[in-house]
Parts: sequence; C-alpha cells; structure tokens
Amino acid sequence: MDHAITQGSARKPAYGHALNLAHKGRGATRNPAGRFERLSQEPEDDGWASLGEIAAAPPPATEIFADTSRSVIARNDSPDLPFDRSVNPYRGCEHGCIYCFARPTHNFLGLSAGLDFETKIWAKHDVARLLRAELAKPGYRCRPIALGTNTDPYQPIERRLALTRSILEVLREARHPVGIVTKSSLVLRDLDILGEMARDGLARVSISITTQDRTLARRLEPRATTPSRRFETVRMLAGAGIDTGVMTAPVIPGLTDHEIEALLENARDAGATHAGYVMLRLPHDVRELFDAWLQEHYPLRRTHVLSLIRQMRGGRLNDPGFGSRLTGRGVYADLVRRRFERACDRLGLNGRRVPMRCDRFEAPDRDGQLELFRQAGRFPAGGDTA
Repeated sequence: MDHAITQGSARKPAYGHALNLAHKGRGATRNPAGRFERLSQEPEDDGWASLGEIAAAPPPATEIFADTSRSVIARNDSPDLPFDRSVNPYRGCEHGCIYCFARPTHNFLGLSAGLDFETKIWAKHDVARLLRAELAKPGYRCRPIALGTNTDPYQPIERRLALTRSILEVLREARHPVGIVTKSSLVLRDLDILGEMARDGLARVSISITTQDRTLARRLEPRATTPSRRFETVRMLAGAGIDTGVMTAPVIPGLTDHEIEALLENARDAGATHAGYVMLRLPHDVRELFDAWLQEHYPLRRTHVLSLIRQMRGGRLNDPGFGSRLTGRGVYADLVRRRFERACDRLGLNGRRVPMRCDRFEAPDRDGQLELFRQAGRFPAGGDTA
C-alpha cells in the first residue's frame, strides 16, 4: 500500500455529485466539494468520453500531511458521551468506512468528506510531546482519555508512523487511564504496553464490529480488518488480561440490524465482557455519500434502508439532538434497543464494571523540575478515581 508524505497544500479539485468515482479499496463513490467551499466543479461530457476517463482513473493514493496543532487533548461536555476528553493522532481515516460521522470534519480543511477524507490524512507527528506537556501542567486533573473517538488510531498508516504507540508510551509513564475503540488488529502490536497498563486498571479496549458478513464489510469498510480477524483480536486482548468489549457501531437498519444477537454471542465467546452500540448517523455530507453508496452496491435495498433511517430520525436522515443522536427514537429504534439489552443480559455482558484508576496518575516530568515542585509540596502527584 503506497503512502506519500506531503508537506504542501492538500487542496485539489473536488468533483460534483453526478460522477461515480467508485474504486476498489475505497469506500466513497463521490468526492463532492466541502460545504464551506464557495466554488465546486461539475464535470461535463465534452463528447470525447472525458467523464469515462475520469471515472476509470486509478484509485487515488493515500497522502499524509503534517498536522501542526498546538494542543492534542480535545474536551467535550456532551451528556451522551462516557468521556470528557480524547486524543486523535490522525484527521481523516484510510479505512474508508462509508458511514463515518467524522467525514464532514475534512470540510474544515477545505477538503471533501468523500474520497479526500480517506486519501488525505493529517498526522500529528508531535502528538507525544504535546500530550506530555499538557499532562504536565499543574492544573491538569486526571480522567480517562479516549482514543478512537473521531478517526481510528490504528488505521493503516499507524504501522509506519506509530503515533498511537507514542501516545500509549506517554500514558504508561504517567500512569494515566486510557480507553480505545478500533476496528484494527494492529492494536495487538501494543499488547506489551496495554497488558501492563491493564494490570494496574489503566486500560480498556473495545473492538468495533459492524457486521460478520465479509462481503458487506469489504464494501462498508474497505481497508479495515476483516470481521473474523476482529473477533480473534478480541480473543487475544482478553487472553492478555485486558478488559475487552465490542462496539456494534453503527447498527444499519435493513443491512446489519439482523446480526445483533449472533454478533454479541460470538463476541462473548471470544472473551468480550461489555458491549455497546450506536445507530447509524448521517450528518451533513455523509447523507449524500451513503445514499450514493447504497445506489452503487445495494440499489434494491436503498429505499427500504433510507425509510427505516427516517423512521428513527424524526422523518429526516439525521438527528443531531443529544439523547437521540446515538440511539435514534421511535418504534424501530426502541425495538433495536430492547433486542440489544436483552441479548446482553442473556449473555452476561455489561455486568458490574470496575472503573479505571485515576488515583495512580503521576504527571510526566517535562523539564526536569517536576521533582523539585513535588518536594516543595506545590505539585500533587495523584488524581481522582473515575
């Protein structure tokens, strides 16, 4: 798999909605201009088969750009999220999941939520140094940090850049709790760190499994680990003593919702102790991208799938409201919720869970002066339990 490290601008023409750009190994079949752009391009047939040449072009290679953010801990006060801070070493995701709610964030970079999102990846090369500096601030209060909240921390480029591993090394040194969500078996590379942290109550991992159907998974998540390998990843993480669960996310009505019970049972058998789910969300450009994907791969199911989504989203394809955006509302959403809860109860998932430890936190020594502050009683070493 080719990756190009680029330092210049990532802004290139984004084609309009009419042109089919379906490529093997890529999820999006469109590359529409971002919603903040004043100009967009609509390709026209000039009579010389120009549209066919564009559509038949080789799949775009992945380009890596340097993200020069000056801070890396993102805070949120959302009432429907179980964490208040997260770190994302990458913007954009090469897995290419067509349903990814993070796709529209590429619009803030002047890029498309379509193919741009999965081919133009921004990497925070200084993430470990910046994280260390933020954890070392005197006012920092320890709470679990979430990895994988926006884009996957173990997407393919992580094999070479190892930014997620550098984050874990800082967190291990600081004895800081971390929760990870990923759909990649690459997380097994870091078993040495995660196993050590888990023994101290500092690590928890959830593997995202959308479907057990390999053909469907290849179309939904073209560059992600296969479903069978993800179940094996659950088995190996649990075998290493790490608190491991699954996220059936997203549940796609009319495509994957019939798999809930069987998926949870296989996850339990692999060693998962907890499970969660999120209903399909289609914010901003993702609505059109997902619709085009259905038309390309499942045209006979398209109308039914979109109808079920509208039933759960108040007649729309997206509902951003707190309390309903993750689970949906209405009869169909309630049915999915009850099925999920009953399956978890029957399988013994989501029993009493021990919270991760925050009282072991030790601020990292950023400048060699930390121990002097501690000895002077000006910089406490511990945090709270969360």
